[in-house]
Amino acid sequence: MSKRVLTTESGAPVADNQNSASAGVGGPLLLQDQHLLEKLARFNRERIPERVVHARGSGAYGYFEVTDDVTGFTRADFLSEVGKRTETFIRFSTVADNLGGADAVRDPRGFALKFYTEEGNYDLVGNNTPVFFIKDPIKFPDFIHSQKRDPFTGKQEPDNVWDFWAHAPEATHQVTWLMGDRGIPASYRHMNGYGSHTYQWTNAEGEAFFVKYHFKTNQGIRSLSADQAAEIVGQDANSHQTDLLQAIERGVNPSWTLHVQIMPAAEAANYRFNPFDVTKVWPHSDYPLQRVGRLVLDRNPDNVFAEVEQAAFSPNNFVPGITASPDKMLQGRMFAYADAHRYRLGVNHTQLPVNAPKNAPADNYGRDGAYATRYGTRHDKNYEPNSYEGPAQTDAPLGAPAELTGWTGTYTTAQHVKDDHFFQAGELYRLMSSDEQARLIANIAGGLSQVTRDDVVEKNLAHFHAADAEYGKRVEEAVRELRENQ
Repeated sequence: MSKRVLTTESGAPVADNQNSASAGVGGPLLLQDQHLLEKLARFNRERIPERVVHARGSGAYGYFEVTDDVTGFTRADFLSEVGKRTETFIRFSTVADNLGGADAVRDPRGFALKFYTEEGNYDLVGNNTPVFFIKDPIKFPDFIHSQKRDPFTGKQEPDNVWDFWAHAPEATHQVTWLMGDRGIPASYRHMNGYGSHTYQWTNAEGEAFFVKYHFKTNQGIRSLSADQAAEIVGQDANSHQTDLLQAIERGVNPSWTLHVQIMPAAEAANYRFNPFDVTKVWPHSDYPLQRVGRLVLDRNPDNVFAEVEQAAFSPNNFVPGITASPDKMLQGRMFAYADAHRYRLGVNHTQLPVNAPKNAPADNYGRDGAYATRYGTRHDKNYEPNSYEGPAQTDAPLGAPAELTGWTGTYTTAQHVKDDHFFQAGELYRLMSSDEQARLIANIAGGLSQVTRDDVVEKNLAHFHAADAEYGKRVEEAVRELRENQ
């Protein structure tokens, strides 16, 4: 077997990779040492901008297998028959911390899934919670600024976190989730995943349905207390990454069962609360879970940077039979995610191996830009329509059309009968056992008691009182006790 030769980026062989060229044995280095300059310049550019949110993440490959017939609800080809398998890539993540942050922290987890289907890539970009903090994307930058490092102190500040929540009563439901027992998963394998948003499915007859996705972990739910998490972070800040990597390497392949809730489109307008509000869940008594298939992870990436850090998921990557709903947060994310990737990775990020469609090659008129690898042949045209048999539109929309009326403007969403910010947070609190409630109260009070402004504390307490009288009273008493002892 011949020995591999070290080369420069241009392919020229490197004579000496241990010593820089100099003017004599002890003299200064020479500008003509292009290998040295190229190597240092290349090293300086190894890092790309990290994600503003979901920076810290782990990923794995696997497959999705259909186990139940859902062709009555969607014409998506990858869901077209029982037993059909589709290759997938998933990226798990924390939301608020930086790339070097710890895994075992109290934070929502990203659950971003890419299906490499025969009709193109389908991206389902969700979280490990079925709800979110806000319901309009115009508030998202402010929300994230309040949760990230303060520009003066350089660290997350309770004053900022709770001040934003004081002005966002719709966050009460998600705050109750986050501060509860599932706020710190024991691992990525031991948490559920949710599409969170409402999506539209359309069947072959053109009938439309609204759906919510639920990936139920087959490993069982396991979570950490604040004390357990602090101990684990001290031992291994990469605990979730370590667990996922080692489990798959041992052949202990984690899996999730996908269920969906299905609402006929005609029922949405008169449902008792807005079904497109991502701060609310649909009760299972109204729309029971229906099993669809199973997700199995069975292969680790070979290179974390190339396949996890450069993985790009966009909620606007749909396939025929699946499309968006009027969910405002989903509508905003459909622009923001793709634009974030264009900034971080370049306009041709979709040509990177982890992002490129595997079973339906891209064929369009996008050209050039940094890192372009797809050009077509010398006779291909870069405009459409054309007379040269270039790719053409199908005239078949991804989903059913939606009827729209009214005047353009900035509106608060029309109110349904039960459209308040607090009732589902109260229902979640009352579902908890007494021990779960006690831990929830302690977690909330631990953060809220550190807030320096009394008016911010009072506004947040009012939200918990509105959710449930006992809930509010217990949080208020716990905060008062902690503040008196500070």
